[in-house]
Amino acid sequence: MKVKKISAANVEACSLPKLFDEEKIDFQPIQCVNWAEYPYKPKVNFRIAHTQNSILLHFKVKEESVRAKYGEDNGSVWTDSCVEFFSIPAGDGIYYNIECNCIGTILVGAGPVRNNREHAPKEVTALVQRWSSLGNQPFAERIGETDWEVALIIPYSVFFKHQIDSLDEKEIKANFYKCGDELQTPHFLSWNPIEIQQPDFHRPDFFGTLEFE
Repeated sequence: MKVKKISAANVEACSLPKLFDEEKIDFQPIQCVNWAEYPYKPKVNFRIAHTQNSILLHFKVKEESVRAKYGEDNGSVWTDSCVEFFSIPAGDGIYYNIECNCIGTILVGAGPVRNNREHAPKEVTALVQRWSSLGNQPFAERIGETDWEVALIIPYSVFFKHQIDSLDEKEIKANFYKCGDELQTPHFLSWNPIEIQQPDFHRPDFFGTLEFE
């Protein structure tokens, strides 16, 4: 998938949807149901672009219930209504998991495998600008069909194990996910399919390819 470069200075997360519309950046579906025992498929789309110093992400979700228990970064946001971006921004096999619940609480981890991952320090997660259509205050699960959106501006400095100055003309491996491990209907959707027996997003061997302009 090609990732457009935008020359936008001082863009704010809340204005990303409008900017993406103006730049005609298309949504991509996150719709692979990889595990038969978790058939539920909320409607999930994302779009991505980059600037000189950041990755820009916008997710749109429609699902049967929403939850945002976690309001502090690096909490268990994957158990809430959660969207995720996993990527290998450098060529050394270390991948980052950036996970965001429906109120913009994020988790950032890094490492070569699923176990013993290193969480980004708070001063690093604080660099990610977020906007959520549901605000930023935690809440218990709300049953009933809900539309929500989050937008993220992820500076390259968030890739805290590396010194990344630019992704111009780079190809990187990545995947995008939607989950809700503790919702009334748990689900595990991916952008690129994952061909294994049990739910596991920590599978860089199944990442797709992003081609940055």
